[in-house]
Amino acid sequence: MRDVHDVYDEFKHQLPDIDPQETQEWIESLDALVKQSGGDRARFVLYKLLKRARMLHVGLPPLTQTRYINTISPEQEPYFPGDEEMELHIRRLIRWNAVAMVVRANHHFEGIGGHLATYASAASLYEVGFNHFFRGKDDGASGDQIFFQGHAAPGIYARAFVEGRLSESQLDHFRREVVPGEGLSSYPHPRLMPEFWEFPTVSMGLGPLAAIYQARFNRYLHHRGIKDTTSSRVWAFLGDGECDEPEALGALHVAAREGLDNLTFVVNCNLQRLDGPVRGNGKIIQELESVFRGSGWNVIKVLWSREWDDLLARDVDGVLVNRMAEATDGESQRMTIADGAYIREKFFGTDPRLRKMVEHLSDEQLRSLRRGGHDYRKVYAAYHAAVRHTGAPTAILAQTVKGWALGPSVEARNITHQAKKMSFEELKIFRDRLQLPISDDKLTEDPPYYHPGPDSPEVQYMIERRRALGGFVPRRVVRGKPLQQPDPAAFAEFPKGSGSAAASTTMAFTRLLRNLLRDKNIGKRIVPIIPDEARSRRSGSTRRSGNATSRSTPRRSSHTARRSTARSSRKASPKRARWRRSPPRARATRPTASRCCRSTSFTRCSACSAPAIRSGRSATRGAADSSAARRPAGPR
Repeated sequence: MRDVHDVYDEFKHQLPDIDPQETQEWIESLDALVKQSGGDRARFVLYKLLKRARMLHVGLPPLTQTRYINTISPEQEPYFPGDEEMELHIRRLIRWNAVAMVVRANHHFEGIGGHLATYASAASLYEVGFNHFFRGKDDGASGDQIFFQGHAAPGIYARAFVEGRLSESQLDHFRREVVPGEGLSSYPHPRLMPEFWEFPTVSMGLGPLAAIYQARFNRYLHHRGIKDTTSSRVWAFLGDGECDEPEALGALHVAAREGLDNLTFVVNCNLQRLDGPVRGNGKIIQELESVFRGSGWNVIKVLWSREWDDLLARDVDGVLVNRMAEATDGESQRMTIADGAYIREKFFGTDPRLRKMVEHLSDEQLRSLRRGGHDYRKVYAAYHAAVRHTGAPTAILAQTVKGWALGPSVEARNITHQAKKMSFEELKIFRDRLQLPISDDKLTEDPPYYHPGPDSPEVQYMIERRRALGGFVPRRVVRGKPLQQPDPAAFAEFPKGSGSAAASTTMAFTRLLRNLLRDKNIGKRIVPIIPDEARSRRSGSTRRSGNATSRSTPRRSSHTARRSTARSSRKASPKRARWRRSPPRARATRPTASRCCRSTSFTRCSACSAPAIRSGRSATRGAADSSAARRPAGPR
């Protein structure tokens, strides 16, 4: 049996080659490069050539997977416009109150649940958005639509508490909605909190799917002239483990096909699911990059913090980049909980060049090398690039640590997702990491909420940033406007009945839909999404020229043809007819469509009363439709 690669090579030989000698010289040059400098150097040169080819608009398809480094290099990062030190203090306040809310709830009501670790890993991802990107609705606009990751809800409640939007009593009723207006729902839930949450995002996977269609609907509103949504962006926050849910990634092609550059996915890649790594022996970020890029999305990876920039600049041989790529997610998780000596030996000790690269760093400095999703400037650069990208939706893959800052007994452990409580010692470590002025005696029972006061610099900074961006989020605002009623003429024919002719519910619905589409008051607000099945039911006649939501040239599917044949055989078989439970209905006949019907409009022919047939449809198709119309309306 020939090797499969030989088959592909032979196929490649079918492509025209206007200069085989020049092609062979290029191949020999690559062979020499690999032989002389090795595969790593050859890979580097090929990446450079591909990048140059894209700059020259050669037209090569993009790679589905790039190297395991940040997409945006340090020299490409934009200026950060905020006060990073102030925003760090704000994050610490929110982190503490999110943990205090869940811990207090579980102290008083054993097993009530809640999640500590998800928001702990995603705090920077959210806070960059809150302070610099998420647009509110105070100016009368629709603002941004944000699909928050369900398990991160405690952090969103904690931020609203610091802003002054929620009280301590409401935080103490987390997951206890027994008092109207006091309880906080477990997850984003607009029915339970109609003035706060906009979208439900649990069960897992439904938020990303809904976000895609929200972005698509925003575009539809704009293109129809119903609502100007050009300044609205849809943000969807999800986890890497959540991406294994079929719904999470099931409609990526829709967003790419529609060019929804008003949509941004932020995937919190903390490499952990409920009870362990997402891909222990693989790399989930590389896998997701291939999925998103292969579906036509723009992908931005935020993997390493600024502390890695100097090391990568020293990596003239590419040995560090290669080490980053070969380390599995399981190894990365082990490095997260290990000390500096272990990191030096197991990560950097695999190659003498790597060991030399970090010899100037102490073990504590190695321990402080962070993941990119916890670096405020790296995250800001990714969001900044995402909102300016045009032509395709963007997915930001941010590498984080689950349970970040919660302490060594929780951070990156397999039990992290299930952690609901913290001991006195764990709370002390957490408080010290956040540098908050809370005394030990207040930690002995319930950890207290901490609010610096409404006039504090932190709260004033938060409010000023939200004011500049159009108001608080999340906030659900309903601005319903009454619509004009359709003209009564749209319903006039139905009370009269169908006379002696049999009529099915499908026929009646199709006529009603046709009339409403033509109505001047509400016609433009009705969007018939016509599946293939509708064509055999005459529903295709409802389409209007220039506004069809299905294919312009319908075709009869083999499935429809087989069904028609089966119906004909049932009608012709006396043996099968004995098993009918009801007598056959009266046949509704109509003249065969003649040439007079073959117009380009979708009205009925005045000569024969048959639905007009779009030009280009064959006589066979017309006859088939006419015969189908003459069949009795059987049970459906």
